[in-house]
Amino acid sequence: MIFYKEERLALFIDGANLYAAARSLGFDIDYRRLLEVFAQRGRLIRAFYYTALVEDQEYSPIRPLVDWLDYNGYCMVTKPTKEYTDAFGRRKIKGNMDIELAIDVLEMADKTDHIIIFSGDGDFRRLVEACQKKGVRVSVVSTMRSSPPMVADELRRQADNFIELAELSQLIARAGGPRQQQQQQGAPGEPMLEGEPEEDEGDLTDTAVA
Repeated sequence: MIFYKEERLALFIDGANLYAAARSLGFDIDYRRLLEVFAQRGRLIRAFYYTALVEDQEYSPIRPLVDWLDYNGYCMVTKPTKEYTDAFGRRKIKGNMDIELAIDVLEMADKTDHIIIFSGDGDFRRLVEACQKKGVRVSVVSTMRSSPPMVADELRRQADNFIELAELSQLIARAGGPRQQQQQQGAPGEPMLEGEPEEDEGDLTDTAVA
């Protein structure tokens, strides 16, 4: 990872995309450690976390994580999911946060020197280019080591720096099992809601939120 101590840093985490990438590599993320790792590498200005929430449920599996992150240094950006039925009659839940993330990145670009995007979505390539034209360095965190790779080739090529999540895992992986970590640090486990994004704009199926 290429960082400079005097750089103003901002993190932008696509929750569903990062969760799917970490799951494909077989580890859980310790979000306290993740924040500490990047705070040690520059002047961390903000850390944004984006996720959609299923409403009208007695219990939302992602709510404990959202609340914990909100109280522990993250700026939470959420919105309700939208339910629809596809052409085959299957119930699907749409929870795409790309627009929210892109707007925040552009708004923060003039206030930062280095932006780190935790997503492999190729739709962000143009966003990365726009930030670079403002003189901002952009790093992308995702993985090439899953099958298939979680990062789009065009996004990886556009970024100033590609950070392989598998190599970062030794610094941010949760020690022990999810329950053990929850007891040790008070942080909730990973949400089951964060299903692996599908090709149709990251839709979450009914099985992913059951």
